[in-house]
Amino acid sequence: MKKALKITGYVVVTLVAVAVAGIIYLQYAFPNVDAAPVVTIEKTPALVERGEYIANHVAICIDCHSTRDFSRFSGPFQKGTEGKGGDKFDHSLGFPGTFYARNITPDKETGIGTWTDGEIYRAMTRGVSKDGEPLFPVMPYKAYSHMTTEDAYAVIAYIRTLEPIKNNVPKSDPDFPMNLILRTMPSNNAPAVLEKTALNDDVKKGEYLFTIASCNDCHTPQEQGAPVEGMLLAGGMEFPTPDGGTLRSANITPDKETGIGKWTEDAFVQRFKMHENPATVTPGGPNTIMPWSMYAGMKEEDLRAMYKYLMTVEPIKNKMERFTPPAKS
Repeated sequence: MKKALKITGYVVVTLVAVAVAGIIYLQYAFPNVDAAPVVTIEKTPALVERGEYIANHVAICIDCHSTRDFSRFSGPFQKGTEGKGGDKFDHSLGFPGTFYARNITPDKETGIGTWTDGEIYRAMTRGVSKDGEPLFPVMPYKAYSHMTTEDAYAVIAYIRTLEPIKNNVPKSDPDFPMNLILRTMPSNNAPAVLEKTALNDDVKKGEYLFTIASCNDCHTPQEQGAPVEGMLLAGGMEFPTPDGGTLRSANITPDKETGIGKWTEDAFVQRFKMHENPATVTPGGPNTIMPWSMYAGMKEEDLRAMYKYLMTVEPIKNKMERFTPPAKS
């Protein structure tokens, strides 16, 4: 018996030692991403203008990094809060921890005023912050990694022009074991990025814009953090609302019964443009985290390109209840 207990003790000690070694390895060997590139981006008027468009109406960086007003439909951001950060993603929204959108204004104490252009570029496209820590992919760096270099630089040039706002955002706090898994997510493996000339084709242009807008993240249902196979863009991903209701993303495949297969190109464009000035919503009534008011500012030609792309994806039948109101007390 004593011998058996002794052997068991050795096994336990060995397993603990292996586990500790594994944790130390993940903590110090990852993220395994190259140092930030050394780049200096010239803030030309044309580049800043392109960056303002991408950041506000396509990649919608300003959406998460500002204060949103959910008393109005789609939660448009409050003027004067551009880039101040603080948007919170926690357990109530289904996240494995508590994560915050950081202050991306040029404030040198609480923002990114001391970051180099290369450090911002690495954060945007590889998911690693200035101090080498991984970013949770609610910051859609995997989508942004598809940006052309010119568009990524344009976004950086634009956010450099934001008004500095002093706003000390708390550090994100992932749960265990997500705090370790998170370290393995950033990668040097960048996807092939379309050549600028390829964007002359409407379908390819639409796919590009759709990708860097990270639409796939919300419109494809997930299980345990991974997209459900065979359900690309079929909708149904659930989002709890602050008042206890549940919102589900739409099916945006060309299915004619449950998707957008019967929509005309004009109807698709109008669906966005109608939300340029969102109305006040009734408390407890339907609302959405989809930032319609920001996408409403997308150029009509770009919306039409996205429509053309969506008409090429596989139609998937997926009927759902789009909004479940909060239970009555």
